[in-house]
Amino acid sequence: MNLETKKYLYDRKVSIDSIYEYLGTKRDFFDYQKNKLLRRGVERELEIIGEAMTKLLKISPELHIENARQIIDTRNWVIHGYDKVDDVIIWGIISKHLPKLKEEIEILLKL
Repeated sequence: MNLETKKYLYDRKVSIDSIYEYLGTKRDFFDYQKNKLLRRGVERELEIIGEAMTKLLKISPELHIENARQIIDTRNWVIHGYDKVDDVIIWGIISKHLPKLKEEIEILLKL
């Protein structure tokens, strides 16, 4: 794996870790929903994750990352559809998809 590929994987890992740091150990949807700064921070990290995925697929298309297209689509939705961002959907991504993505990235970084 080349250095640039590792860099984009690492960028995604840092963004996922940042989301978890922002949320803290008490992950509560209603606290998230009430905190505009927290929501914007999480949305920004999702943008970074999606952009890094786009760049990663361009330089290393052979890498298999589950839901790669949905990750990129989420980035585009958050950036271009900012007025339609749904807190429930973002929370679902955080709860259901980020743990698996983090695991995938950690495995790839060890190669």
